[in-house]
Amino acid sequence: MKEAVLSIQIPKQKEFVNGIAFTTLITGISFVAANIPVIGYAGPLALSILLAVLYRNTIGYPEQWRAGITFTGKTILRFAIILYGIRLNVVVVASEGLPLLFQAALSVVFASVAMVITGRWLNIEPKLALLLGAGTGICGAAAIAAAAPIIAAKEEDTALSVGMIAFLGTIFALLYPLISPIIGLTAKQYGLWSGFTLHEIAHAALAGAAGGTDAMAAALLSKLSRVLLLFPFCLILLFFVKKKNGTQQSAPFPYFLIGFLIVSALGTIGTEKGFLSTDKTDLIASGGTFLMGMAMCALGMSVDLRQIKTRAVKPLVALIVVSILLSILTLFCI
Repeated sequence: MKEAVLSIQIPKQKEFVNGIAFTTLITGISFVAANIPVIGYAGPLALSILLAVLYRNTIGYPEQWRAGITFTGKTILRFAIILYGIRLNVVVVASEGLPLLFQAALSVVFASVAMVITGRWLNIEPKLALLLGAGTGICGAAAIAAAAPIIAAKEEDTALSVGMIAFLGTIFALLYPLISPIIGLTAKQYGLWSGFTLHEIAHAALAGAAGGTDAMAAALLSKLSRVLLLFPFCLILLFFVKKKNGTQQSAPFPYFLIGFLIVSALGTIGTEKGFLSTDKTDLIASGGTFLMGMAMCALGMSVDLRQIKTRAVKPLVALIVVSILLSILTLFCI
């Protein structure tokens, strides 16, 4: 009897591990492809989603590995967000004072509210609009992934949001260096503009680097000030979801965000005290990015292009409109 039980459990364990290994392999390929000219501009996270979507819609979903893939898209995703906190040095952001955080808050509020309003105008599903608003206003994939479980968003909507944010953010990051000389921004102004408007940290870094050292520093600092608002944003979102659902169907508290704050605090203390070098911080951040890539792969596997292609146009239009408005309005505030 015991042998029979073991014979049932072992294959399940193997299939579970194979599902995780599958997302690891796809992500590894994505990180390698991210070093290829032109293709690499998309970034490893977007490539992870694209490869997963391509696999799902050509070869099909490997049902025997579903448990491992699902685990990656939910549990490992939370670990990735926790490690994401290592990028956030609270002391550096706080050193710039309230004006920086106020400007960051304006970006978050405008992007979120504008996306919801535009979503209603274009008849976009409210949850999808909220995800796009979070990604546009705060920090791309990490914000979308943090907000998704709070509002009980579909995996395919989460993947769609991340994919569009990565795609449009990359285009904006490539256009910013071309636009800056035309509108006559200083290096610092250009960096602040990039950091307060671009979607991912990678996008802010890509655009900021084109403006030199001062622009890069300003871009990362202003971008991190938006990342700092991820936790309060999710708490506010949780409050409204609970208020809407009532006590019978309350949204689960995103406890992994506590881990995000703890890692951020440890990273800040370690950096300030000198026992956490830049190399170590970068290594932890890279590990978090790889885990995020695995999660994006898992989410990409949920996308059926036959069902979603008719739903992508309006959200993309909304994302373009809100992103352009955010970019223009920010120019008057820097």
